Amino acid sequence: MGTTGEAGGRWRSLSPLPPPGRLRTLSLATLANTVGTGLWVTGAALFLTRAVGLTPTEVGLGLTLAGLVGLSASVPLGGLADRRDPRSLRAVLQLAQAVVAAAYLMVGSFPVFLLVATLDALLISGNLAVRAALVAAVGGPEGRVHAFATLRAVANLGVALGAGLAAFALVADTGWAYRLLVLGNVATYLVSAALIMRLPAYPPDRRPLRQRAGRALRDGRFLAVAGASAVLSVHHVALTLVLPLWVVAHTDAPPVTVSALLLVNTLLTVLLAVRLSGSARHAVPAATTMRRAGLVLAAGMLLWAATAVVPTAAAVGLLLAATVIYTVGDLWHAGAGAALAYDLAAPDALGAYQGVDGLLAGLVRAAGPALLTWLIIDGGPVGWLALAGLLALTGLAVPPLTRRALANRTERADRAERADRSPQPG
Repeated sequence: MGTTGEAGGRWRSLSPLPPPGRLRTLSLATLANTVGTGLWVTGAALFLTRAVGLTPTEVGLGLTLAGLVGLSASVPLGGLADRRDPRSLRAVLQLAQAVVAAAYLMVGSFPVFLLVATLDALLISGNLAVRAALVAAVGGPEGRVHAFATLRAVANLGVALGAGLAAFALVADTGWAYRLLVLGNVATYLVSAALIMRLPAYPPDRRPLRQRAGRALRDGRFLAVAGASAVLSVHHVALTLVLPLWVVAHTDAPPVTVSALLLVNTLLTVLLAVRLSGSARHAVPAATTMRRAGLVLAAGMLLWAATAVVPTAAAVGLLLAATVIYTVGDLWHAGAGAALAYDLAAPDALGAYQGVDGLLAGLVRAAGPALLTWLIIDGGPVGWLALAGLLALTGLAVPPLTRRALANRTERADRAERADRSPQPG
């Protein structure tokens, strides 16, 4: 019995799933959803080219255009989550995503693909803002950063599981195998929606709203902090797109090293996301953590740059060490970014502010691939040095920007309090 209990304790310490409760339910919904993400991301390109018959150029162009259009849904749907129950809204969006995912089975031409991909991107972008509002409701002011980190760890586990399952379709390499991936993605949306509806409703506060449409987009000091966080998020492109190309074109490391690096990043994210989120629950400590993240990420970029001038064994070792350092910086950035986006937002417009935060990050994700491939793959180690400088300087700028945003929030609160105390007509 003791051995069994110890084994169970070790598993609980390693598992990203929280104890039973609302966060566990939301985590299971996230796990289901991201298993589908892993299935689709792994097999989408092959499904669209080999089963549907699109060219790689059509796939790339369609996804880029759809992604850019999809960003427009982030702020409106985030604002809707402030006026409606985010639980029900997210469940409805998941059902809509299931319908759109199934529509990929009807794609037979580029125009139809572009239409379906655009609807998909609109729902994905809007759903991220609604999810942020739901996470805030489930976690509460003191637990929302912890909840965000928990869901990130669970999401990485789900994507990894989905990618592993997709390998069977890739090995079979038949039209029906790829269509099964699509159906699997549809099923995970349905399971996720059902689990989300097991949460209680979170109706919005009934106090009168003082916000005007687009207020979050006019909050310049919030935009400055969120913009800095978005600039730092370009490191995701460095890991997932630029680093694999760098390993193959500029180092003596074998190509299989790329798989090892991504696996290390995924495992460390699952194991450390929650542990590294505890120091950044509110704006001031989060700003300090963001500064530290920028410096650590910059150090990782410098180590990746050095892999171009060392022999094979040293290159592999440096790549692995840099990826560990990068992952720590990535997790600090994610936790601090969530804390700042929540803590600097107007309390009655959390969804809209999360939508703006997601919009800025999405714009960086859209521009990042072209910029970083030109800067690093064409520019060589100097490109990594330039990126390291950008990350370090951006991280250093976050604390003063945060102090300005907090001062602005205090001024807004004082004005609102004076307005509440002023005599009302009639």
